[in-house]
Amino acid sequence: MATINYNPKDILQKEFRQKMRGYDPADVDSFLDNVIKDYEAFTKESQHLQDENERLRAKVDELTKQLSVGGTTTAQPSQPATNVTNMDILKRLSNLERHVFGSQIDSGANTSHRL
Repeated sequence: MATINYNPKDILQKEFRQKMRGYDPADVDSFLDNVIKDYEAFTKESQHLQDENERLRAKVDELTKQLSVGGTTTAQPSQPATNVTNMDILKRLSNLERHVFGSQIDSGANTSHRL
């Protein structure tokens, strides 16, 4: 990781010596104020990213532990999915039978009622 030499407080408290033909102190102060704002934004963003990185690492560790512990129990959650799939197949088959044989079934039902 890179070493940071100055923080916003260091920049704010920096005193420059004045010389005969030096820079305009107002310009220097204005520029340093902008540098301080950038440093503060950079510091906040860096901290946010470090926190997010730590949170994600903890989540990865947690999920890895769950995966290693739950390796034998993964068959149970897939069982209900199979039941849902089987139920869907039965519904589709029933709908298909009604569609294909519906007129015959209805005719047979009407005929038996007439008797």
